[in-house]
Amino acid sequence: MSEYAFSIFPNDNFLDFRLFQYGWEQCEPLYSFGPYVRNHYLFHYVISGRGSLVSNDENGESRHYQLEPGQGFLICPGLVNTYTADEQQPWKYVWLEFDGLRVADYLDAAGLGPAQPIYRAQNAGGIAVRDRMLYISDHTNASSLHLVGQLCLFLDELVQSSAARKEKQNGSLRDFYIQEAVTFIKQNYWRDITVEEIAGICRLNRSYFSKLFKEVIGCTPQEFLIRLRLTQAAEQMRGTNDPIGDIARRCGYSNQLHFSQAFKKRYGLPPREWRKENKPVIR
Repeated sequence: MSEYAFSIFPNDNFLDFRLFQYGWEQCEPLYSFGPYVRNHYLFHYVISGRGSLVSNDENGESRHYQLEPGQGFLICPGLVNTYTADEQQPWKYVWLEFDGLRVADYLDAAGLGPAQPIYRAQNAGGIAVRDRMLYISDHTNASSLHLVGQLCLFLDELVQSSAARKEKQNGSLRDFYIQEAVTFIKQNYWRDITVEEIAGICRLNRSYFSKLFKEVIGCTPQEFLIRLRLTQAAEQMRGTNDPIGDIARRCGYSNQLHFSQAFKKRYGLPPREWRKENKPVIR
């Protein structure tokens, strides 16, 4: 009888990570940034000193936090935040701004999100997070692939070291099905694909597939498709001077009005305004 080993790789490959900016700063006493709303996730790690964060949750309620060395704070897209250095012991911090289709899932695994933006490490686990962030900020000339790889390691260290970490289930056959579906969506998002077609690729019933997809990914297949199309469109508007109509068509929108409505719903601004205003902001 032959022997073999077989495993299903977990759905961790749905990454699509992107770094936007990174750096560190030793702040002046009472230096404050905000109130400001981000388009992407922004994480700060406090190296030394102290400071405070005022963060609005998804219900618009303000919460106040005091931070000290070894802690970090997460700023989520679309929420108003203000952070201020202490008057007597102003903080020094390092930051990363990043995003991706599955970033929210990994941050949630670390116990971080709009309702809980404060990172606290188990034992000395925060040192690895700090050092990884400093490595990224000190290697601005490294290749984009290398830096995205470092971002992956940072997120893994963030999850593994977080005191609020959530346990994750091992990979299963359902992860395999959803990997197939996500791969198909990524390869075909620009054309008029349907949930029925995607379910057929996985050889699953449409209703069962949709239920499975939402359990694994956290949203419906249609919502994932829309988010992927709009993410791709935003990247192209940010990185090229191509007409918005051409970008919309390349991303699966034959009707530019429908594209504008969907884009505004996702990003809060019409495409043309977003393109003008969406420039990197230091800190």
